[in-house]
Amino acid sequence: MNKMKVTRIYTGDDNRSHFEDIEIDIAPSKSGLISEIFPATGVIFRETGGDYDYDFHTAPRRQYVINLDAAVEITVGSGEKRILEQGEVFLAEDTTGQGHISRAVDGKIRHSMFITLD
Repeated sequence: MNKMKVTRIYTGDDNRSHFEDIEIDIAPSKSGLISEIFPATGVIFRETGGDYDYDFHTAPRRQYVINLDAAVEITVGSGEKRILEQGEVFLAEDTTGQGHISRAVDGKIRHSMFITLD
């Protein structure tokens, strides 16, 4: 079975946010490789300016975030930083605790889509 990578951001027992790499199973279908259906509650579209620098904050809800046209730099409570590129998906689940930092990359405006889960 093939896999699709998703970066998960979650709150650990230490009340800090952490990264976890998860994989979604995708299997052959008539239209390519496809996963099972995951339940969702809504879709939000967002534009973030090229100069944004959000200090520690929690996710407002559990949600998938898809970067449509630019990257975002995320720093979690452990101090680890990752740049999540255009087209990448991450699962924001750090709704409690310290949260994470979000920063613009290369001064680019970022359009993103949130798929809400709660």
